[in-house]
Amino acid sequence: MKIIPLSEGAFTVDKTKKFVAFDKENDDLQQRSAGSLLVEVQPFCIVTKRDIIVIDTGLGFTKPDGVLQIHHNLLDNSINPMDVTKVLLSHLHKDHSGGISVEDKVLHHHFLSFPNAIYYVNKEELAFGLDKSNSSYITEDFEILSNSDKVIFTEGNGVIDGYIRYEVTGAHSPFHQVFWIEEDSKTAFFGGDVAPQLQQMKSRFIAKYDFDGKKCMELRQQWWQTGQEEHWTFLFYHDIKTPFVELD
Repeated sequence: MKIIPLSEGAFTVDKTKKFVAFDKENDDLQQRSAGSLLVEVQPFCIVTKRDIIVIDTGLGFTKPDGVLQIHHNLLDNSINPMDVTKVLLSHLHKDHSGGISVEDKVLHHHFLSFPNAIYYVNKEELAFGLDKSNSSYITEDFEILSNSDKVIFTEGNGVIDGYIRYEVTGAHSPFHQVFWIEEDSKTAFFGGDVAPQLQQMKSRFIAKYDFDGKKCMELRQQWWQTGQEEHWTFLFYHDIKTPFVELD
């Protein structure tokens, strides 16, 4: 199993839910608006014997050459976006779903960013996101999932192809889900925004921005203990310094 972070860079985000690029070398967090959080936006690519998997899809920004940034990041790692076979979605907040589709500026039509992949999204999360178009959910990015034959709607907890487990946690958003990818006695765990940063795994921390902050804290503690016992590799979507940690 090969784990490839696909960092889109560092950003600050405040109560407006706007993601503003942050240069870690030159910018000062104290100069940003009160309450701003400093986060990485970091999808992942997992290469297994059977699949090339993308987990969450970033903000959907494009580079100056017009190429979708997540595509650029994959190509930089010698992976053709056309070869991606699965896209796993923890939830549909805009910093996790922006790269689900890309808009043709001439036709004004959205196309799936990974046309040869199967997308896995929680059925209730999609319905909730489509109903709650706001500063967290940008429906035009993911509404294409509603009627695509490239989508499998997950419900509750289950297993994909015998080696990818998923579980609905809620906690960060009402229908947030997490994933375990298991191959050759190795387990990669993606906790999405319930477990977004290494430091949060090690402290009792309740965030006001979570749907159920207490449950988030309890799940992090539970996963960290189990992960230590079972030697998981934790993938952190929003960690500025540590994209993943492999516990021995």
